[in-house]
Amino acid sequence: MTARLDGTVALITGASSGIGAATASELARAGAAVALVGRRKDRLTDLAAEITDAGGRALVVPADITDAQAAADAVERTVAELGRLDTLVNNAGLMLLGPAPGADLDDWRRMIDINLMGLMYCAHAATPHLVAAAAQGPRRIADIVNIGSLAGRGAFAMSAVYCATKFGVGAFSEALRQELARQHVRVSVIEPGSVDTELRDHNSAAVREQLAGAFGSIERLQAGDIADSVSYIVTRPRHVAVAELLVRPTEQV
Repeated sequence: MTARLDGTVALITGASSGIGAATASELARAGAAVALVGRRKDRLTDLAAEITDAGGRALVVPADITDAQAAADAVERTVAELGRLDTLVNNAGLMLLGPAPGADLDDWRRMIDINLMGLMYCAHAATPHLVAAAAQGPRRIADIVNIGSLAGRGAFAMSAVYCATKFGVGAFSEALRQELARQHVRVSVIEPGSVDTELRDHNSAAVREQLAGAFGSIERLQAGDIADSVSYIVTRPRHVAVAELLVRPTEQV
């Protein structure tokens, strides 16, 4: 990390576990005050205590970002209580895999609502505050970092709708980047390969077994590896924008 984030505020969705929790801790260590957004208040509270005990500042914001008003309220509460918003990390996500024929349509809707619409709702609500932050100190730059996936670069059987949502994240991120670039709001997408988080646990035992067989004994990425990637992006100098970052486990082909 080449720069500190002192005096800035970051909002992280899906902060109750995995990449979101690791990112919140990483940005807090860099000096940012962090708003922890998610549905599991108990986990958010525990994480906030850890950050506070380490000398950081954290705000617990229980919210279901699949509701547009709830997403907007989370952003507004962050600005009201922490004073501003410089960084939005759209991390909340869901991966429900299986064959498309005969799939549960509710599973498809849940993935679209969380992976794509929730991300868009948060970006929509946050953008005016990010533009305002980029026009003033301390850094005169603001960031939206969207967590995509390797599945947003290539489609895979058994993951049709998950891939569709992540392709959507990539397209939305690039279009928004072009719209906000001249206002010094950088928009980036990180596309992780296989990460050892709870994301796989929402699937059936049969699907989890298939995933284990597909990846074998490779050493997966850890949540902290993606948190480090987020930190790298948001600490670049004002004139440097990392629009897209693909991060794979070394052994993943």
